Amino acid sequence: MLALLYDVHGNLAALEAVIDDAERAGADGWLVGGDVSAFGPWPVDALRRLRALPDALWLRGNHERWAVETADVPAIPLARGGVDAARDALGPSTVAELYALPRWQRVPGGEAWHGSPQADVVGFLPEPEEDEGDRLAGRTPGLLVVGHTHLQMRRDIERPDGGVTTVVNPGSVGMPFDGDPRAAYGLLADDGSVELRRVAYDIERTVAEHAARWGDAAWARAVAGTYPTGRPATLPAPTLPRP
Repeated sequence: MLALLYDVHGNLAALEAVIDDAERAGADGWLVGGDVSAFGPWPVDALRRLRALPDALWLRGNHERWAVETADVPAIPLARGGVDAARDALGPSTVAELYALPRWQRVPGGEAWHGSPQADVVGFLPEPEEDEGDRLAGRTPGLLVVGHTHLQMRRDIERPDGGVTTVVNPGSVGMPFDGDPRAAYGLLADDGSVELRRVAYDIERTVAEHAARWGDAAWARAVAGTYPTGRPATLPAPTLPRP
C-alpha cells in the first residue's frame, strides 16, 4: 500500500503525524508528490525525513522547479519570499538534486503527477471545469493522482477520447486549503483503490517554529495564518498614495 504525500511544504510536525498514521494503517511504500520544503519552518528537516522513507517514489513539484527556473516564480511577495527562503535553506546541491526529479511516476492503476500532465502549476479542482480533460495532455490513465491545489478530492473526469479518468488529490500534508487544518494524505492500494485520510497534528508547534525560523517577514506572517485556518495565505493589499 502506497502512502500519497503531497505538498508537505516544510511542515515537519504534520509530516511526522501523517507518517505515523500511514505506518499504522499498513503503508509499505511512499509517493512524495512534490513541493517538499518551501514556506514551512522545517525545509531541511522535512526533506531529511522524507529521504529516510523506504521504497519512496518522488516527483518534482513547481517549487522544486521554481528554485532553479526563477523567472517563472509569480511576481508576488508571498511566492518570491517563500521560494527564496527555501532555496537559501536547502543550498545549491540539494536544489539541483530536487530539480532533477521526474515529472511523473507509474502507480497502481495509473499515474501520478504534481499538478497535471499539462503542467505542474495546472491542477484539478473539486468542482468540474470546462475543458479540464485537456489537462491530461493526451494521456489516458484510469487513475490520475495529483496535488498542487491543496484540496483533497476524488472524482471522475471525461477525457477527450471519450474515456473516463478518476482524478484523486490526497490534499496537502503541510498546508491544506479546504478549511480543515488537519494534515491530508491518501493511501493507494495495490488494486488502485484510494482512501483519503486526515490527521490532527500539533499546529501550535508549527506556528511557533514558523515565527522563530522566518521572523516578521510579510510572506511568513501570511503563511503562518494558514496553519490554524486551513485556508490559503493572503497578503494585505498595498496602501496606495492619495492622488
